[in-house]
Amino acid sequence: MDLTSSFYIVSALAVVITGISKSGFGGGLGVMSVPLMSLYIAPQVAVAILMPVLLAMDLIIVWQYRHRWNRAVVRMLLPGAGAGLILGAISFHWMSADLIRFAVGVLALVFVAQFLLAQTRGRGVGASSGATILALGALSGFASFVAHAGGPPVKGILLRQNMQKSVFVGTNTMFFFAMNAIKTVSYAGMGQFSTESLQVSLLLAPMLVVGIGLGLILHRVIAQTIFTRLVYGFLFLAGVKLLYDSGGAILTFGRLS
Repeated sequence: MDLTSSFYIVSALAVVITGISKSGFGGGLGVMSVPLMSLYIAPQVAVAILMPVLLAMDLIIVWQYRHRWNRAVVRMLLPGAGAGLILGAISFHWMSADLIRFAVGVLALVFVAQFLLAQTRGRGVGASSGATILALGALSGFASFVAHAGGPPVKGILLRQNMQKSVFVGTNTMFFFAMNAIKTVSYAGMGQFSTESLQVSLLLAPMLVVGIGLGLILHRVIAQTIFTRLVYGFLFLAGVKLLYDSGGAILTFGRLS
């Protein structure tokens, strides 16, 4: 890979933003990382570079929140997510990633709309059932493998559980650490990593410490109510981004059908 200084500056910024988002708010802004890096390299190469960085990031954040996560919710999410990952690995060669992005984008906006409606009525959003958690865990695993869009289904579920902010971040991070570990092994088995991509990952790794540190500071100073609104705001942005990314393909599909 012939990479310019501009690529490294933009990629370092993407890693810092992702670190702030993941350690401070349980993610949400990481959806911008691959598009930013894809200004310079192919998206699949960007993913290969980011995966080891994300896994290292998750390890550090898991340690920070090791005593603050909801084990029961993670246990309900993981079986469905595992099944979704397997289905995604089997079908990603022929499955339309844009259709999956569209569906997940719509779901993200539905979660936000439900929150806003509940706010206007002066009440909270009801917690999800075990069956719903299992189903959306499966969607997260499938969408994560096929379209790198597994965040919104889980964010929506965790927000509906009305968790304290540190428990929200810890639970989200624990779940996605398991997901990213499985994906990393799967990607390695499919030959997605190269010596060059791993070297770039190593060069970008110091920036994850900067991002995580800033995120932890923000997490401590932001009040619970503002935290919840910000996370819903990030979920809204992720939904809009997914709909935008999938829009051209959906319109083309509609014309052909």
